[in-house]
Amino acid sequence: MTIGDAASAGGRDEGSGRRRQILEIAAQLFARKGYRGTSMRDIGEQAGVLGGSLYHHIKSKDALFVELHNGALDAAEARIAAAVATQADPWARLEAACASLLDIQLAADSLTMPMMNDFRAVPDPVRDQLVARRDRFEQLFRDLVAALPLPADIDRSLYRTLLLSQLNSAADWYRDGRLTRAQIAAQIVAIFRHDRL
Repeated sequence: MTIGDAASAGGRDEGSGRRRQILEIAAQLFARKGYRGTSMRDIGEQAGVLGGSLYHHIKSKDALFVELHNGALDAAEARIAAAVATQADPWARLEAACASLLDIQLAADSLTMPMMNDFRAVPDPVRDQLVARRDRFEQLFRDLVAALPLPADIDRSLYRTLLLSQLNSAADWYRDGRLTRAQIAAQIVAIFRHDRL
């Protein structure tokens, strides 16, 4: 989701506007410089907060990264679930989810891709938390794929993985112009729809 969404979702237990500002700054830095390239000092300097004071708002860099990652996925999951809820047909539900995820991934201030790409850069205990939350997010797509009328010989886990890989790499290949995001989502679903082949 976007930087503001992650900061809002991540900061929902702490109502302070100052903390939200720090979360937004941290999210921007993580998105731009990655986990390794962002230090607590960088965050403090950008936020105008002295070193010790920053720890009043933020427990640690690891905890901050997990909070922002989880906030981004919480917001993305809610947005996708809302889009899916408007549809009854399994293929229409999948298309709505794909269109929503493309919109999320391709937003100018998207946090999902920069933070997802940093899994290898974080310490193992942090990675374990990120993977656990990502797996919960992907349950939405597991459920959508499980509801599809696919041939019995199609491995649904592989199907979901390939679909998500295509959607998650959209920022690498998408260019505004020829097709809208919704049209691309429809094309992706048409390609993945085996009963048309």
